[in-house]
Amino acid sequence: MSRHNRRAQKVDDNQREIVEELRKILGVSVECGHDDILVGYKDRTYWVEIKNPQTEVSRKTGQLLSKALTNLEKDRLTDWQGHYCVAWTLEQILEDIGIED
Repeated sequence: MSRHNRRAQKVDDNQREIVEELRKILGVSVECGHDDILVGYKDRTYWVEIKNPQTEVSRKTGQLLSKALTNLEKDRLTDWQGHYCVAWTLEQILEDIGIED
């Protein structure tokens, strides 16, 4: 059996609250620790990278700062053949998976 050396992931300040709120929604499941979370809804899996709006989103434009994404995350946004998104609010995730407020 091979062992993978992996550093403990840094969890953004807003991730815990987002996960708690997602878990309150009937029919939604959430698994943490997968860069950042996997969200299951209606037999589909959504891979969500959560960013901290206090440090990684422009206060002027409300858009993600270019420095907020690692090279791997940038590659995933263009190359990943499944679902992958970057979000910093619960509302963004709900919209992305098709749940209306």
